[in-house]
Amino acid sequence: MVRAARPRLERLLAAIERAGNALPHPATLFFLLAVGVILVSALAARLGLSVTHPGTGRTIEAVNLLSLAGLHRILTSLVTNFTGFAPLGTVLVAMLGIGVAEASGLIGACLKLLVTSAPRRLLTFAIVLAGVLSNTASEIGYVLLVPLAATIFAGIGRHPLAGLAAAFAGVSGGYSANLLLGTIDPLLAGLTEEAAHIIDPTYRVSPACNYYFMAVSTFLVTFAGTWVTERIVAPRLGHYSEGSPEAISTLDASERRGLRFALAASVLFALLLAWGTFPADGFLRNPDTGSLLHSPFLAGIVAFIFLGGVILGGAYGLGAGTIRNDAQLVKAMGKSLETLGGYMVLVFFAAQFVALFNWSNLGLIVAIEGAAALKALGLGGVSLMVGLVIVAAFLNLFMGSASAKWAILAPVFVPLFMLLGYTPEFTQAAYRIGDSVTNIVSPMMSYFALIISFVDRWKKGAGIGTVVSLMLPYSVAFFAVWVALLIAWMLLGLPVGPGAGLYLAR
Repeated sequence: MVRAARPRLERLLAAIERAGNALPHPATLFFLLAVGVILVSALAARLGLSVTHPGTGRTIEAVNLLSLAGLHRILTSLVTNFTGFAPLGTVLVAMLGIGVAEASGLIGACLKLLVTSAPRRLLTFAIVLAGVLSNTASEIGYVLLVPLAATIFAGIGRHPLAGLAAAFAGVSGGYSANLLLGTIDPLLAGLTEEAAHIIDPTYRVSPACNYYFMAVSTFLVTFAGTWVTERIVAPRLGHYSEGSPEAISTLDASERRGLRFALAASVLFALLLAWGTFPADGFLRNPDTGSLLHSPFLAGIVAFIFLGGVILGGAYGLGAGTIRNDAQLVKAMGKSLETLGGYMVLVFFAAQFVALFNWSNLGLIVAIEGAAALKALGLGGVSLMVGLVIVAAFLNLFMGSASAKWAILAPVFVPLFMLLGYTPEFTQAAYRIGDSVTNIVSPMMSYFALIISFVDRWKKGAGIGTVVSLMLPYSVAFFAVWVALLIAWMLLGLPVGPGAGLYLAR
């Protein structure tokens, strides 16, 4: 039975890959989608398509971009759409620091140390877990861990795309699972609290309100990602035949010396960060509240990635003799950007599409209508919670921002579940599942273009279909196990976080 199911699954994924890759080049596809948004916005505006925002009561109307005003906005915003695209600056700045760490040999030496010392049977588990935990500073997961995992797998003779998929699954598919609080926690909690005030003006929601549920989810997602990698993805990929990566040798004397220098630099860097974050009046804490939430430390995490890469990479280069002067340091930064040419082209067209989609209000209209349709079904507690997960997962294919979707859905579902006796914190937990599981198959996800460029390095001609077929098993598995956990949590009546139960006090 299992043997029969596997060929069917492989044929399905192969068909998805062929269909997806039959599409135009991703840059061309984003251009065509942008044109499509312009045409659809004109039709929607002509039909008078509009909805009422459930939170503000404001009427949201489709905006006609096929108009003189729309043309002027498109022309005058072409450059700023590109330069203001959120992931662009993050990737460029982070890659400057990572480029120093890579060119100096620090990443390679750490790779050797990891591969030659870590048990191989735990390597996949460690990569998925590292991806989930990287969500506290999500950018480093996308720009560092994903390509590094591919290189690790290639170095031990396994297919690099299996390592890449495992890391991407943890970073993006497990976005809402973590053992640490990130910037998304207070953001969602604030929106949940505002929605709860529709029913109870005194209700308060803590940023840690989902911590118990998300901490357990961390290990569940990690085990599921490991299983999918080893039982589905790696067997399907088979032997890597498009290149012959060099075997990773043991560390030589200069590399060990460089690592000692890097270790000393990392200790000093860590002490500096501790000085700024641990004391109640630390200079990296929020100057108004003294909290790490919304602090310069979390807001400037990309800057610390850059500084860490330069400091640790420079220290390693000094010790190993691979970087001897400032000119070599600058050259290392420049070299890291040479590989991003294709990504820059993709980002240009992707940024235009995302901007046009937002201007047209089509995303808001789809999201509000979808939420209203689910509410009208009149389902019970468990069914409605699962329905919320499904709606969030579906809308995530059209709107990448977790906070933007929750700003629309929260005013509908939080009061609805409060009237049914469920806490806002539990409703938020259900939403976060749906917001995570389809990240890895959604072209609207901000870093999707970057992932395509990483995949193309190991499989020439890769496109959207390649990535979607590679990641779809993870998306299905994460949805299944996470929804099962949600249902089990409801049946057991466990709190989702400190002081956040499932049911409101009567």
